[in-house]
Amino acid sequence: MHRPPIRSVALRRLLLPLALACFALTAVAADTGDSLDLERFRGKVVVVDFWASWCAPCRHSFPWLNDMQTKYGPRGLVVIGVNVDRERGEAERFLEGTPAGFQILYDPDGELAARYEVPGMPSSYVFAPDGKLAGRHIGFRKATQAEREAELVRLLAASTGAGSTR
Repeated sequence: MHRPPIRSVALRRLLLPLALACFALTAVAADTGDSLDLERFRGKVVVVDFWASWCAPCRHSFPWLNDMQTKYGPRGLVVIGVNVDRERGEAERFLEGTPAGFQILYDPDGELAARYEVPGMPSSYVFAPDGKLAGRHIGFRKATQAEREAELVRLLAASTGAGSTR
């Protein structure tokens, strides 16, 4: 049976979190063997951040992501960067100047980016401890750092049943 494509942006926004939650939480980036297995992080708050070497805002988001991993990693935060450059060398040059204090996966063929329907760089997907999509952020602005950190703190507090320690 042929089904027409989903054209409604609102419907796509409703279905994306469901599709991501249902998608077999394990995906492998082509040609690298890199695996994004969110199931192994069940019980933790996970940020999956798609980035590219040519992305200027990514240079600003990495220090913040490093800070979040350092500050909240002991409380259960896991940050995973997914690079979408076709040439891994470009990503490695980026990382020389802008190091990552978190796990980096490579997705040169864009298979993971396509599954997540990544609209631009950087794009972050925040998963709650139950594995459900809790937030999606496109781009990076310093003006929203406090709001995004508060989102992580709320999710971490909910996962431990404790109040915020902010």
